[in-house]
Amino acid sequence: MSDESRPFRAAAVVPAAGRGVRLGPGAPKALRTLSGTPMLVHAVRAMAASRAVSLVVVVAPPDGATEVKNLLAEHALPDRTDFLVVPGGASRQESVKLGLDALPPGFDAVLVHDAARPLVPVDTVDAVIEAVRDGAPAVVPALPLADTVKQVEPSEDGSPEPVVATPERARLRAVQTPQGFDHDTLVRAHATVTGPVTDDAGMIEQLGLTVVVVPGHEEAFKVTRPLDLVLAEAVLARRRANDGF
Repeated sequence: MSDESRPFRAAAVVPAAGRGVRLGPGAPKALRTLSGTPMLVHAVRAMAASRAVSLVVVVAPPDGATEVKNLLAEHALPDRTDFLVVPGGASRQESVKLGLDALPPGFDAVLVHDAARPLVPVDTVDAVIEAVRDGAPAVVPALPLADTVKQVEPSEDGSPEPVVATPERARLRAVQTPQGFDHDTLVRAHATVTGPVTDDAGMIEQLGLTVVVVPGHEEAFKVTRPLDLVLAEAVLARRRANDGF
């Protein structure tokens, strides 16, 4: 089958090796439950909800791959999607690369999705994939900022921090996941960008390539603090009431 005639294939990499210290002591953040189901399972289901995603690679804590495999086996996941669990590394960047390395050949696009964003709607996932399919090397879903943002000079002793600039809010976006990439471009970025980055799209920027933005969704927020758990439970309750989710 020629490249022109074969179907476009997308895979998702879900790094879930972090401890989530801001949620307090206990299980790693990705294994905390929402309505009785671990956040990781919600996040994996969110990726698998897109018919364009045929494989989800979960990057587990280095010593927790077996636990994560058992966890996924205990919960219903779509039959049409394959799942793979691999051990992660010491950093998110290293974990994503390990997930990329585990992908079999033949994938055109790769999504990288935070396990701590368990409620991203499938329409957002599909919009990211479609933008990659249309030729973008990197795509991020994002929302306009509601608050004014101040740039400050950080204080090391806890004293008040002086403001040094007020960026124009209309030009700023709060970035979410999944972030989508042309497969070969993301592999090249992880092979060549060695400095610290806050997300994979930043690595593409360092290659000098354009990252484009598609609309994000308010339900794709990151569950980081205890209040976020409350909000996530409320979203799930509303979905059950409205959609039988």
